Amino acid sequence: MQLEKIVAYHKALADPTRLRLLLLLSEGELNGQALAERLNLSQPTVTHHAAKLREAALIQERREKNTVYFTLNPSFIREHAQASVDFIFKRKEHADMTDVNETLKASIMRNFFSKDGRLRQIPAQYKKKLVVLEHLMEQLEFGRKYSEKEINVFIQHYHEDFATLRREFIMHQFMYREDGVYELNPREMWTRWDQVK
Repeated sequence: MQLEKIVAYHKALADPTRLRLLLLLSEGELNGQALAERLNLSQPTVTHHAAKLREAALIQERREKNTVYFTLNPSFIREHAQASVDFIFKRKEHADMTDVNETLKASIMRNFFSKDGRLRQIPAQYKKKLVVLEHLMEQLEFGRKYSEKEINVFIQHYHEDFATLRREFIMHQFMYREDGVYELNPREMWTRWDQVK
């Protein structure tokens, strides 16, 4: 949601009379005269505040002859309240998750790769396996075509079971194979380990 809309929402709420008016409307539809009496305000003052709330789409109105009835727009109120929460907290949550993921990835790399860069074993756990596969893929060049022999030699620098790893590259969309030629898929197609529960 656009920042301007969030600000307009909060500006409309930034008045005690408007909040009290919304509280009364949470009980059900009321006309302007009833609101004026219950808020102990003049009719023009209620009309002024109702107009501000209507402009921000927090309330709706309907006319019945000379009487205007007001009701809440609850879905809009909730949507904008949630947009405010998301705007404030989502970036921090994203940053926190990035930190957690980086720590997890570093731990997996330490546990499964030796100091010389060899893969000690292929992880059995799905998420850890994807971290390892992604690391290996990052050593290859985008746009370059590799023969099966080149891929086998590349894998053998890390692990002797080139057939299993080569198959995993294809299964998890890191690479595609056509007529024995291998090429990296765009990163957007790779199976994402950081989205595995």
